[in-house]
Amino acid sequence: MVHELRPRNLRPLTRKFLLCASALAVALVTGCTNGSGGPSAPASGPRTQQNPSTAAPRNDDRQGEQVEKTLGTAEVRDSDPLFIEAGLERVGDGFHSVPELARGHAYELSVVCVGQGRIRLSVALKSALLRTLACDGAVLRQRLTASAETETETVKIDGDRMAGATGMVGWRLDQVNMADE
Repeated sequence: MVHELRPRNLRPLTRKFLLCASALAVALVTGCTNGSGGPSAPASGPRTQQNPSTAAPRNDDRQGEQVEKTLGTAEVRDSDPLFIEAGLERVGDGFHSVPELARGHAYELSVVCVGQGRIRLSVALKSALLRTLACDGAVLRQRLTASAETETETVKIDGDRMAGATGMVGWRLDQVNMADE
């Protein structure tokens, strides 16, 4: 008489669990024995290199603070009637926003990039505006005016990394106070 090691009537969920557990065990064993230079690997010399996983976040934090300070977004309040939106992203992630603008109002878009290289900025309202922006901390300001023909109009704002660019990029969109003009 032959005895089976697994019951015949395993429920589908239990069967899936067993398959996943088996696959995980194989992956762990393979990962530990593939000669990846674990603890028993010979040392290749003194390690003076900084751990990139801790250096990048610290640099991002510092650059992000610089962007927020430049744009004044650290202290902006949602209760400010002229403030529309703001954002902060890694240059490598890019940014994409589609805010709605009220009929006939003027707005100011401010964008700043801190780091290295350049980003490509695209602003599409009535027509597309394409600009290249250096990641040198200088602010690009662009005036936008919504059409008087429709109740609201959307503007598509995109910031994309160019080859080799790193750092943080931020944007801020405010309605222009007509009394100031």
